[in-house]
Amino acid sequence: MSTPGQSRLALGHPRVHLRLTDSTNDRARELALAGAPHGTLVTAREQTAGRGRGGRRWSAPPGSSVLMSLLLRSPPRLLPLIAAVAVCEVAGEQAQIKWPNDVVLARPTGLAKPTGLAKLAGILAEGRPQQGWAVLGIGLNVAVRIEQLPAELRGSAATLGRSAAEVEPTLAELLAALTRWLERSELETLAAWRERDALRGRAIAWGTGHGRAHGIDGAGRLVVALARGGYVTLDAGEVHLLQVS
Repeated sequence: MSTPGQSRLALGHPRVHLRLTDSTNDRARELALAGAPHGTLVTAREQTAGRGRGGRRWSAPPGSSVLMSLLLRSPPRLLPLIAAVAVCEVAGEQAQIKWPNDVVLARPTGLAKPTGLAKLAGILAEGRPQQGWAVLGIGLNVAVRIEQLPAELRGSAATLGRSAAEVEPTLAELLAALTRWLERSELETLAAWRERDALRGRAIAWGTGHGRAHGIDGAGRLVVALARGGYVTLDAGEVHLLQVS
């Protein structure tokens, strides 16, 4: 939860909006180091080096997406989970969360990769815990036209299908949702996240093993049931769905 006083500060003020930048997270980190206040927001119409976890590139046509990075002082422990729940609230009932940080939509097999999940939004939280701040980066496809994306992304991307004029109102919706969820308890956040869990009960693989996703624990770690019996928890890294189930 927010620390006393921070809850009264509106997220998104001050705001720096850029026509073109390499990465809103990089700009927000610079502002954090320079002493910018809690709630400072960096947005962009276009990014040339937007990134997600593992250094993967986030690609979106200019003016089609919410591209934002938010500076939070004394960030909550479950910040990435809070962000995912807030994005889902804006995206609607069909939105789900693929651990650890992707918001996805289910699509008919044949229109998406074999798992049937298409990525709508990505979340990347970075910061310096010892200095008490984090930068929350979110990329959300609002008005993206799938046919405009590089060929290799068309089968794995999703969009809200709104107009370009709705990018700014969608940003306002997202900031309002984040404000609400930052004030909720960890138990409420975990419950809401679990309701949107796209992996639970499905066969998955990761770098050193495979099993069946069994939800998340109280720290947001993925619990996996192993075929040979027992469980393992994953606190970082990427997992891959093995089948539609």
